[in-house]
Amino acid sequence: MSTTMPKAGQISRKWYVLDAAGKPMGRTAATAAHILRGKHKPSFAPNIDCGDHVIIFNADKAVLTGKKLEQKYYRRHSGWVGGLKEVQYSTLMRENPEKAMMLAVKGMLPDTTLGRAALTRVRIYKGTNNNHEAQKPEPWTL
Repeated sequence: MSTTMPKAGQISRKWYVLDAAGKPMGRTAATAAHILRGKHKPSFAPNIDCGDHVIIFNADKAVLTGKKLEQKYYRRHSGWVGGLKEVQYSTLMRENPEKAMMLAVKGMLPDTTLGRAALTRVRIYKGTNNNHEAQKPEPWTL
């Protein structure tokens, strides 16, 4: 039995819309990563970038379950001594919910060139307004 391998010219990319309002952030991010990788397609190949575009809106209305708002931190380090910076997720969700959702999606994609290419196809918005009507995005139900 032969396996079909999609070529770069044979891949058609569609646009999907995810509504994060009232849904757990991790579940929304996992669905977005699934679509960005192209795992929902029958022509999926793990070594080919065959994913679709994803628009996530209402990122500010996504919920974190449990005590994650108080106990979870986003940490980054500059590389210098004493260069650790940390932000509590309650502050991050209040001030920049798009970044919190982007970090969640990034954590669910592989740390390879395919993952970095897939991350360029996600658009995250705080509210409901976006300017992607020309791409005719289809709603994706979680």
